[in-house]
Order: sequence, then C-alpha cells, then structure tokens
Amino acid sequence: MNIMIYDLITNIVNYKGISEHLDKAIEFIASNDLNSLPLGRTDIDGDNVFINVMEATTKGAEELNFEYHKNYMDIQIDLVGTEMIQVATEGIEEVEAYKEDIGFFKANTGSSCILGPGRFIVCMIEELHKPGIQVGSNTAIKKCVVKVKK
Repeated sequence: MNIMIYDLITNIVNYKGISEHLDKAIEFIASNDLNSLPLGRTDIDGDNVFINVMEATTKGAEELNFEYHKNYMDIQIDLVGTEMIQVATEGIEEVEAYKEDIGFFKANTGSSCILGPGRFIVCMIEELHKPGIQVGSNTAIKKCVVKVKK
C-alpha cells in the first residue's frame, strides 16, 4: 500500500488506525520528547517499532539514490536542520540489490517534501524515497527514523 503521509507532527494522531504497529509508533511520538532521545536505537516495541536517532550531513539530490524497504515503514522526523525527501513511482532502475531490508534505485522524482522541525513523513513499505537532500546551505541535521514493521 503506497499512501505516503506528509504532515505537521501536531497532526500525527490523525493517522491512527492504519496498522497496529503504526499506532504504537504514533502514540510514542505524540507522548514523548523526541529531542531527549539518545543517538542510536531506542526500542518502543522490540523489533516491531523502534527509533534510530542520527546526525547526518545532507547532500545534493544527484549524489543520492532512492531507497525502499520490504519489512518496515519509515517515519522520518527532523529534530535539527532541514532536509528534502523525494518519492518516486516511475522510471525505476535498481542500482544496488536488496539486502538487510534496504534496496537502492534510480528513478524519476514523483514529488518532494521539505521536512524540518515540526513536520514528518511516513514512507510505506516498498515506497521509494530519497531522504537527506540538502535544502539551501544548511547541511547538518539531527533526525529520528522510526522503523515500523508491517
């Protein structure tokens, strides 16, 4: 099911009811200060729902490939800084074989979303997405990627 969600974090509870694991992730996000989480993995429900908090450097879109996952949805939330995330549905060409729940592709961009504090995106299972794209001159970000099992 490809129903990418892009919205303000204050609206995240409106998306409950899609799946049991997504509901657990939404409840955690809505009731916790994500800025207080340590870098690395924080378990919410074992391997069903967990968060990876990371610091990263954004890059130009041409330097990155689209990625997809077969087992986990991604909820991506920028805590510090801003990035663009692109999604794609056409012109898909595999560039790195799928392994360990990630595969990489080149594709035609379908749409782009600007994240930044206060916004989130949910990329569903097998939905091609390209996170980490530089917006303006700001390249340093700190973000949460919530992994939600299908």
